Amino acid sequence: MNNQQADHAGTAMMPGFGNHFATEAVEGALPVGRNSPQHVPFGLYAEQLTGTAFTAPRTQNFRSWLYRLRPTANHPAFQPYDRGGQLRGGPFDEAPATPNRLRWDPMPIPTEPTDFVAGLVTVCGNGDPSAAIGLGVHLYAANRSMHRRAFYNADGEMLIVPQQGRLRVVTEMGILLVEPEQIVVIPRGVRFLVELPDNVARGYICENYGALFRIPDLGPIGSNGLANPRDFETPVAWFEDDDESFEVIQKFCGTLWTTTLAHSPFDVVAWHGNLAPYRYDLRRFNTVNTVSYDHPDPSIFTVLTSPTDTPGTANCDFVIFPPRWMVAEATFRPPWFHRNVMSEFMGLIQGAYDAKAGGFAPGGASLHNCMSGHGPDKVSYDAAISADLAPHKIENTMAFMFESRFVFKTTRFALETPLCQLDYDDCWAGFRKAQIPAARPPIGGNDR
Repeated sequence: MNNQQADHAGTAMMPGFGNHFATEAVEGALPVGRNSPQHVPFGLYAEQLTGTAFTAPRTQNFRSWLYRLRPTANHPAFQPYDRGGQLRGGPFDEAPATPNRLRWDPMPIPTEPTDFVAGLVTVCGNGDPSAAIGLGVHLYAANRSMHRRAFYNADGEMLIVPQQGRLRVVTEMGILLVEPEQIVVIPRGVRFLVELPDNVARGYICENYGALFRIPDLGPIGSNGLANPRDFETPVAWFEDDDESFEVIQKFCGTLWTTTLAHSPFDVVAWHGNLAPYRYDLRRFNTVNTVSYDHPDPSIFTVLTSPTDTPGTANCDFVIFPPRWMVAEATFRPPWFHRNVMSEFMGLIQGAYDAKAGGFAPGGASLHNCMSGHGPDKVSYDAAISADLAPHKIENTMAFMFESRFVFKTTRFALETPLCQLDYDDCWAGFRKAQIPAARPPIGGNDR
């Protein structure tokens, strides 16, 4: 068994990223010495959940063994889920890809009863879940807990970023309580439901179709820093013995399907392995920053990365911009103007972002696609070039970015919603032309 620690709600958690955990809700439920004995304790059913191919290298091989009251295979056929909604999946071809910079106001909290699944809205995405590349970006806004219905994603793992309101995430493998400035990652295929302790909730989701998220290599930083493995937490086993009707909704190849069980799907009494839900507190991120000059690349703020077969080029990087000291000398301290081969979707959990003085509100979002020029707005620029460069701590903020090698394609909803700020380009208006001395003839003359 792994060491356990309790969160502030009393739920036991197991620390460590990618550990091989072993946990049981009933003593003696977990087989010892083998995965699939002829007779599983208590007559439980052994089931393997794989997140990677059987033959993946050991360091990249993720799977868990679950011991449950009933086999997952015991269910009626799935039927198309035809209750509307704005959740979409790849390939993202509703509208042509746009090079324009886009920004959105926060999603309003619904006025009609809306749970987590009903409150999902897709903003953009890239790649194709059936080809195991790319990602989808979704928002959620809800005012009701999920009741007797669960959700799972056959297309990819889900990184959930709460912005308003806590989430009590009940999964097959345990329970996680997550608040704003924490994240939770649900592996592909794991069934879960979301309850709302604060009655309302809003946030962001990255649906990762590619390689599983991992903590990045540190390279010359050394052996410590950024997101430390010990700060990731996985729940202990928990189960529900319930024989009442339960709806199960799955996302498969971009569309939703539904079936009904005659019992709760949360019936895993014990499990062991290294594929499991986990949470991470962004406030524990050990920020590395410059102590001499120049604003560093945002890659040093990477919490999780989904790599591709091109070294150093990510299917998705999850990057944060947390509170930190700014001490760079003779340096323009906010992010510089840039055009990037990577495409960037940004969100704001709380406070203000240091490169945008206005218009980018908590719960809002922005999109800057490949080679679309962006950077600080006029107000932020003027403040930065006139600032007294004494040591300064950026506080009361938490912004993040989903960055991808693939261009994001927006949904029709994202382009047509009134939340889309049609005047976003104006934040870069008003910059004066630089003044240079009168040109002198070059040495040796110039015949042009």
